[in-house]
Amino acid sequence: MDLLLLATSWAHVLLAPYTKVEESFNLHATHDVLMYGVGRDNLYKFDHNTFPGAVPRTFIGSILLAWLTSPVAYVASQWGLLSTKLDLQIAVRLVLATLNATGFMLIRRTVCRRFGRPTGLIYVLLTCSQFHLPFWMGRTLPNMFALFPVNLGFYALYDRAPQSQYPTRRSVDVAFSLLTFTAVVFRSEVALLLAPLAIQALLLRHISFMRLIRIGFLSGMLSIALTVTIDSYLWNQWPLWPELYGIYFNVYQGKSSDWGTSPLHAYFLSHLPKLLLGSLPLAVLGAALDNRVRALIHPPVLFIVLISCLGHKEWRFIIYVVPLFNIAAARGAWWMVSRRKGGLFGRMTFLAAVGILALNYAITIVSTRASMANYPGGSALATFNDQYAHQHAVQVHISNLAAQTGASLFLQNHSPPYIPSMIAPATNDWVYNKTENLSPRDLTKSTPLTHLITESSVEFIRTGRWKLVDSVQGFSRWKWNLPRGGTAKVLEVPLRLSVLEMETNHQLYILERTK
Repeated sequence: MDLLLLATSWAHVLLAPYTKVEESFNLHATHDVLMYGVGRDNLYKFDHNTFPGAVPRTFIGSILLAWLTSPVAYVASQWGLLSTKLDLQIAVRLVLATLNATGFMLIRRTVCRRFGRPTGLIYVLLTCSQFHLPFWMGRTLPNMFALFPVNLGFYALYDRAPQSQYPTRRSVDVAFSLLTFTAVVFRSEVALLLAPLAIQALLLRHISFMRLIRIGFLSGMLSIALTVTIDSYLWNQWPLWPELYGIYFNVYQGKSSDWGTSPLHAYFLSHLPKLLLGSLPLAVLGAALDNRVRALIHPPVLFIVLISCLGHKEWRFIIYVVPLFNIAAARGAWWMVSRRKGGLFGRMTFLAAVGILALNYAITIVSTRASMANYPGGSALATFNDQYAHQHAVQVHISNLAAQTGASLFLQNHSPPYIPSMIAPATNDWVYNKTENLSPRDLTKSTPLTHLITESSVEFIRTGRWKLVDSVQGFSRWKWNLPRGGTAKVLEVPLRLSVLEMETNHQLYILERTK
């Protein structure tokens, strides 16, 4: 069962190896730590000096990820599995996916211990059948760095015998220390999850009030000292606590609303159903059946109520509660499949549970297929690298869309730096230019530029100075490919045709200067 969790997370990394702009800070920070280390003499080369983002983010997760990836990259290069920077990006993401999969493995063991092995198996199947969590657990969002210690905290808090009412004192201390560390260093919204968990622990007498304060204060101060020391050094600002700055910028100044606001009910009626898919009704059933599940679900529900008070809402802000809802869903699904099959009710509940799981997988397959075609920037730059692999002195400008949809530093394969275990290509004198806000006239007048990866081609070709070399398509939409004559005709569609068809369109163009 553990291998299934790991294989699912790895499959999503390998099927969609490129990244998007929201992943770029941690991805590029990991790149820079791998390539340059963290010595003061090389800090000016780091990408965040050029593209700092709206608010500073912590480097702690990226440093740890780079350190974990380094020996993996060395071994992979010795075995001939790592020869390009893109391979290194995939290695980085596989390491992160493995960490998060390990967290889910520990929770799976908790489920098996408290609810039985069949419920643990269903928990794994439900987790793997959901799109968002397995797809994103290997992506360098700050939330995915926070997910691992949050899951470790859940494991410490809930891993006990089936009828045990109290976790050990050490487990509670570890859980609240981890959650406090995560809220201070990685994602401040975890504090809104920590609060209801702490209230529940106090009400159930799992911990005394003074001990909770002592654990929170000690772990909080150590975490603040860690993040302020490391991030002030790397951002060259003193003192800097990135998550506190994020709260000031997004909450106190209200800048998060610049990225859009959603109604109060959006998490419950939109984001949570999207994350859980068919697991949501199963979780409701599980909570109705089992007191242990109800106790498990109260804190995440209250967390969503609290975070709903913020205007800007995204599914990733509540990703941490998915494992607990999946435990409840697994309990509900096991009740459905374990009914006696001799009667109509037992057969119907069994079929309903299997149908929900099958629907989950169908939605995930469709979503994964669309996502594979949703990174045109990465595809364009990889194509460009291959097409001109033997040409020297190439200078290519990467447009905004390309940079936001996969053209990361790891794809700059023909330009330094390289890790020591990687052999640099013979043509390593390229320049990858990501200067923003340049007009077609500016790009044409810039004589050093030999190539462009751009969103449009017509205005460049009209000048007579550029020729179209290639174009890259990206996902547009899904459409029903139903025959005329009613639904009965669906059965007559040849097997080689798909009832659901993915449409793509040209999104990026590769241009070469002619004169």
